[in-house]
Amino acid sequence: MLVLGTRPEAIKLAPVVRAMAASALFQPVVVTTGQHREMLQQMLGLLGVGVKTDLAVMRDRQRLSELTARLVDGLGTVIRAERPDLVVVQGDTTTALCGALAAFYERVPVAHVEAGLRTGVLDNPFPEELNRRMIGRVARWHFAPTGRSAAQLLAEGVPSEQVITTGNTVIDNLLWVLKEGAGASVFRTAHRKVLLTLHRRENQGERMRSMGAALRRLADRGDVELVLPLHRSPAVREALLPELEGHPGVRVVDPLDYLDFAATLADCDLVLTDSGGLQEEAPSLGKPALVLRTTTERPEAVEAGAARLVGTDPETILAAAGQLLDDPREYARMAGAGNPFGDGRAAERIVARLTEDFGPEEAVNTARRVAPGSYDPVA
Repeated sequence: MLVLGTRPEAIKLAPVVRAMAASALFQPVVVTTGQHREMLQQMLGLLGVGVKTDLAVMRDRQRLSELTARLVDGLGTVIRAERPDLVVVQGDTTTALCGALAAFYERVPVAHVEAGLRTGVLDNPFPEELNRRMIGRVARWHFAPTGRSAAQLLAEGVPSEQVITTGNTVIDNLLWVLKEGAGASVFRTAHRKVLLTLHRRENQGERMRSMGAALRRLADRGDVELVLPLHRSPAVREALLPELEGHPGVRVVDPLDYLDFAATLADCDLVLTDSGGLQEEAPSLGKPALVLRTTTERPEAVEAGAARLVGTDPETILAAAGQLLDDPREYARMAGAGNPFGDGRAAERIVARLTEDFGPEEAVNTARRVAPGSYDPVA
């Protein structure tokens, strides 16, 4: 069973679903929680992912405690009905945490895709840093995207045989989608093309309004076309629309399906983002990324020189973007830094390891009795 609720989870688990479906050993069952329901519906079919169950748990402006309670209850019910041999979760969302926790309660072992990411600050990003640390205490298989992530897990005491470095599945999917060639860029002018995404909880409110005002000033240059696929969160829209809507240098569009988003990313010159996934995708296509956050759990891109952590101060953001737009040498340095997140074969490695562990019938039985060290034997 693969549990997903957000668009990034769908993007990153789609290659695993496809690889499992192509295997004679696995029968993937996809369960969605509907955490990003509208965005999920527009793209799952495009990615070749069929969904068996949709819990549809979202409510307008709900508290995390309310969402968590509904998710654990709903996913527990589905797991008891389906009795999977394995539950796969991805990343650090509330859906991923609740999928892992519900599986733990039902004595089903957990595989964590994109394991080992850390900022070292428990509430930044919020609540993702706590989520991924808790999933790390539950999971039996830790599929780390990079050597740094794997080393972090080992430092936390995860047994080495449970940590597998795979690369990031987002690269698998990005290369697959671009090879399909079905998407269309939404940029419309010959100006310098800047792709902007903002949505994180810790940036919402006055901080996001200030960043929106700064980005309006960036568009005032006159030689920039800034495209903002606007997140559906009411808090994000309330912060950004008053600052950016109606500016001739800004195109505010609805969330793009993944095919169009990939084509738009491939067409842009510069990425400004507080997203995690874009920090991984942009280097694959040679697109410099300015990360509008104070911390990142993906320091590999920063260390490689493909991304820069610029924070949320409006003047700093403007200065960093202006430098890349006006300094060809600095732009070329970042654009040519390369991608530290893998070669597009992460899902293949994940399924190969699970095949090795689940192939013999006795291995299945053993895995179900002895998941992580914290599991009690099933009576």
